[in-house]
Amino acid sequence: MRLFDFDQFPATIAAVAAHGGIDATGELLGFAPVAHSGHDIERALDDAVLVVAVGPAYSTKPFAEVCRPHLRAGQVVLVCPSSCGGAIEFKQTLGLDLRDTSIVVADTSTLPYAVRITAPAEIHVYLKLAGGIHLATVPAAETMRVLSTVADVYPAMSPAVSVLETSLGNANPMIHPAISMCSAAQIERTGGDLLFYEEGCTPGVARLMEAVDSERVALGAALGLSIGRDPDVGFDQGYMAEKTYYPGYMAAPGFRGIKAQPRLDHRYFNEDAGYGLVFMRDLGRQLGVPTPTMDAVLTIVSAMMGRAYVAEGKRTMKSLGLDGLSAAGLVGLVS
Repeated sequence: MRLFDFDQFPATIAAVAAHGGIDATGELLGFAPVAHSGHDIERALDDAVLVVAVGPAYSTKPFAEVCRPHLRAGQVVLVCPSSCGGAIEFKQTLGLDLRDTSIVVADTSTLPYAVRITAPAEIHVYLKLAGGIHLATVPAAETMRVLSTVADVYPAMSPAVSVLETSLGNANPMIHPAISMCSAAQIERTGGDLLFYEEGCTPGVARLMEAVDSERVALGAALGLSIGRDPDVGFDQGYMAEKTYYPGYMAAPGFRGIKAQPRLDHRYFNEDAGYGLVFMRDLGRQLGVPTPTMDAVLTIVSAMMGRAYVAEGKRTMKSLGLDGLSAAGLVGLVS
């Protein structure tokens, strides 16, 4: 295994290189050796069978741009997670038609772990998902081949119908902006000294999350997809002990002990609202599916951050080259 990151993020890469790998505690216990940890993308990609691009939505395009000169026919890229259209954006940035199979690009509906860095070259794994995680390729015909490649490490992964399903399987835009918005005063006052789920998810917050989630499920239905309610999926994943918005998230064993972000200028807004909710809102407009709660969250969060996430258009139908397509056209393009 080789690890790459951009040179503007030197600390983690240097720590792993000095240690020779990563120590893990929690559900995964032990030491994972890393053969190379550095900023040389050509070395990282050389002869790699599987390239896993792990990061927030705003890292997908930069990763694709730096990989583009060095990827070779036959290699497989897994964008983990999709964060709404990840595989599509990666493949288009490579300059490939979505139907091209010379380099297969896949994505997942979510991350396979709940994990946090706890010290240099050390992580704590709160949960390795037991189910409820899906993988798809674009085009979808390659899904089973890629799934078989990762099955020994991720046996809980199952095939999605297409990358439209993995995109809408991303529930973070339903969870993170709502809790962060409603906990903003305490996050700013304490620098994140707050248990994000245990203290941040109250009955009223849970109702807001449910309203956003219902709109996400409706978007899937318009595309002929059965998108699960997030409490149902969270139960299958092993995060949650019951299939409810409240007290399900508040009491979820897999979320226990996870602290809030130290500031509002964080991926919970910048990614999950600025990319995820923007993507879903725009998809809704294209399909004629109303998203009033998503619209309201985006309006309030934009005001709080002094930004205009919708106008920025970081992840839209147009940015993905999908604008103007009907539901049938979208399904046909990625099948």
